[in-house]
Amino acid sequence: MQRRSLIRRGGMAGVLAAGLAPAVQAQALTRWRLASSFSKPQELLFGAATAFARQVGELSGGRFQIEVHGAGELMSAQGVFDGVQRGAVEACHTTGAFAPDANAAFALGAAIPFGMNARQLSAWMSAGNGQKLVREFHADFGAVSFACGIAGAQRLGWFVREIRSLQDFKGLRLRVDGLAGRAMARFGALPQGPASGVDVRDALARGAIGAAEGLSPWDDQRSGMPKVARICHYPGWWSGATQLDLLVNQKAFDALSVENKAIVQIASAAVQVQLLASYDARNPAALRQLTAAGAQFKPFPKPVLDALFKESMALSLDLDRSNPAWKKLHQDYRAFQQASLRTDRVTEAAFDSFLQSARL
Repeated sequence: MQRRSLIRRGGMAGVLAAGLAPAVQAQALTRWRLASSFSKPQELLFGAATAFARQVGELSGGRFQIEVHGAGELMSAQGVFDGVQRGAVEACHTTGAFAPDANAAFALGAAIPFGMNARQLSAWMSAGNGQKLVREFHADFGAVSFACGIAGAQRLGWFVREIRSLQDFKGLRLRVDGLAGRAMARFGALPQGPASGVDVRDALARGAIGAAEGLSPWDDQRSGMPKVARICHYPGWWSGATQLDLLVNQKAFDALSVENKAIVQIASAAVQVQLLASYDARNPAALRQLTAAGAQFKPFPKPVLDALFKESMALSLDLDRSNPAWKKLHQDYRAFQQASLRTDRVTEAAFDSFLQSARL
């Protein structure tokens, strides 16, 4: 027995002496940097990226670590995707609503006027053709995309003065992302470029702008929007839901092990569900607090919504004719949305409508 033991020890020593690692050697440590389009005070939006990084670390047993940076730390909120393309960072967490000027098709993977609600958009991304088509589009820019957080319906947001007719858009300076600004510009509005939440409040307080999009009751209550603009119009026709993306540099992703590639997929899918649940849990109390702070919630007049819908559809058709990348995504997107709406009419929508008029 002693002889056999010595042989086994000697054999292992020979393997190590020859420079060959045993089959059970530990996987090398992988470190990434991730740039978020959201600042740290935007707790849930920035927190989605930190939740992703935390889950990657846990699932890998600490062998895959991601350092998360908020907007403005390494690059601007709108510059994070460019950072991924250049390889300045391995990944970013952002929304295509920030990039329609580069290509309107970016917005289809995020939010478009009169688009899908959160449940429909999540279904299109995970069980329809959404993730496949969005990933094909991002591949042309040297990135691999993962759906990584979806937020529910927003409102157009906060207005210093109430919108009573389309005439009220004429000359109105407003802060809004995505394609909604183009639709309102057709009625004389003056859309302004992206800015941080603090800049938006300051601009409203100074009268530099007369309106700004909201994020959610939770985000808007924390930023104190009713202090600078009391009128909050709904529904959020410009963003039935907002999809957030994890965008990974193609070379960095290709360099990952098979295990780590799967971990990225699993962690982003978990955040996709978690973010919406976090908003749904916090928004009811935040909405009550906004009302107590003096916010006045008012629906858009139907003639205004009808006109905005008409112009938004016309804008979409213009893009169908001029942008092949948009058209490929848009036609599949609208087909999925139409099928979902027909089903919801006798399922979710009918059920919700009854309960909202009932007394629980």
